[in-house]
Amino acid sequence: MPRRVALPPAPPVLKANPMYKRILVPTDGSAITTYAADAAIQLARGCGSELIALSVAYPGAYLGGVQGGLVSEAAPHAELLLKQADALADRVARRAHAAGVACTTATTYSLSPGDAIIEAAAEHGCDLIVMGSHGLRGMSHQPAGSVTQHVLAYSAVPVMVLRPARGASTEPGIPEGA
Repeated sequence: MPRRVALPPAPPVLKANPMYKRILVPTDGSAITTYAADAAIQLARGCGSELIALSVAYPGAYLGGVQGGLVSEAAPHAELLLKQADALADRVARRAHAAGVACTTATTYSLSPGDAIIEAAAEHGCDLIVMGSHGLRGMSHQPAGSVTQHVLAYSAVPVMVLRPARGASTEPGIPEGA
């Protein structure tokens, strides 16, 4: 007959001195970044951490090529892009506040979202970055490369990359009872 061993209860979450004090979660409003934001909210809630919701206003759609060079046509659209970024960061903050997590929003305008994420983590004193990834490889990446890969390669702050399981939904939503 197998022997049963009673395990000691799990230690309580030490909110007075959390492992992560500030968690940066970048969002572009996509399902995958919303999925990562929801996970970051749960982590912050469990650890008693503060969340920093970042959205980078990236003028990629407004860049045009001119004889091998790039010319930015984004100047007239910068204000609109920043307003959209503010709205995306605010959406994450509302979800965090609804879950009882302190959250500050940040937005910036940058031609390099990866660099902007790394700079924001340093500026806000974050000790973790939580990002989503589609887990794509090779030619399925964006032509300019993966923002997540850039942050992984150059961040001095630990990066947690979340990718949904195959076939799993990335529809936003904090699970009931979380």
